[in-house]
Amino acid sequence: MKGSRGYCAAIALVLAFVTVLPVFAGGGREREQVPYIAVVSKGEQHDFWQQVRLGAATAAEELGVEMTFEGPPSESDVQIQVEMLNSAIARGPVAIALAALDTASVLDQLESLGAQNIPVIGFDSGVPEAPAGVIYANASTDNFAAAGLAAEKMYEALADEIAAATAARPVRIVVLNQDARGESLLSRGRGFRDTLVDVVASRSPLAKSDIRVTGNPAFVDSHNPTTGEKLIIEMVVPASGSAQDTTSAAQAVLNRVSDQNIRGIFMSNEGTVRGLLSATDDGADLPVVYPGLIAIGFDAGRAQKDAVANRFFLGSVTQDPFSIGYQAVTLAHAAYKGMSVSDVDTGARFYTHENMNDADIKGLLYD
Repeated sequence: MKGSRGYCAAIALVLAFVTVLPVFAGGGREREQVPYIAVVSKGEQHDFWQQVRLGAATAAEELGVEMTFEGPPSESDVQIQVEMLNSAIARGPVAIALAALDTASVLDQLESLGAQNIPVIGFDSGVPEAPAGVIYANASTDNFAAAGLAAEKMYEALADEIAAATAARPVRIVVLNQDARGESLLSRGRGFRDTLVDVVASRSPLAKSDIRVTGNPAFVDSHNPTTGEKLIIEMVVPASGSAQDTTSAAQAVLNRVSDQNIRGIFMSNEGTVRGLLSATDDGADLPVVYPGLIAIGFDAGRAQKDAVANRFFLGSVTQDPFSIGYQAVTLAHAAYKGMSVSDVDTGARFYTHENMNDADIKGLLYD
């Protein structure tokens, strides 16, 4: 029986990642009913989602469950995702893992699943503002902590300059955040901001009263410093998330590098990274036109990886999409079994030109 299960799983993984086929109890006994878990993603084509899918398939194989993985062609195809969720529900899953493009579009389905006591696990960005009690747990990156990792690296690179900063010549660090609405990007912007404030205040001669957070109102909270003159953390959000506006916002920041002593730029997602790269000839201008400027990105993608490999960027933060998929299915199965489940942080890593080909990081750097 064990060999049969492994053989079926291997075939399914190779063909379509729709995992594990029904297993048999052995001999001539009646076939066992195999639990079915549906995974409905925000996308499917991008390498990030393929890594999520691989993680989900691996967990399904280990648990001996049937699993389907579906996602729309793009993250703007809300109605296609709704239809995929409806189709999955019609198959009678014991649990569902969902990364919702628009929670409002699937409220009826969520309420129905809740009424039937079918567990729903959120993954990646999850299912924000879902009806109470429907989402049993989430498998996702702790975006606040992940961006905090970038802030730590930024401080380490600029520690001497920050220590020497004066009110007459303050150090300015810019955060490029693609929007001020989505929870993941809000968390990244705030995570970088708050961690940098705390690190500077605890490790450098500067106090919190020497720091000022300025820029987009969504990131200038009452509990953050607003009057300091030695370190300025500027939160920049483009007019829209379009490639043109993101590039324009990056160029506007670069135009002020010399006059305002901008010493670091953190880009909170692949979109803002692309904006900076578009404004700097894929990063080649950074060491020539803006020498010493510390650039740190978030996510991966071919252009971003090249910028790190070429040392145009100090490094970038990557999520662990394999772990996101793996934990989503693992939590879904545990919830189906009636076990207590809770949110799982699927982790993040900081990669540089030195470690990006290491075995424990290379697989996380999707294109």
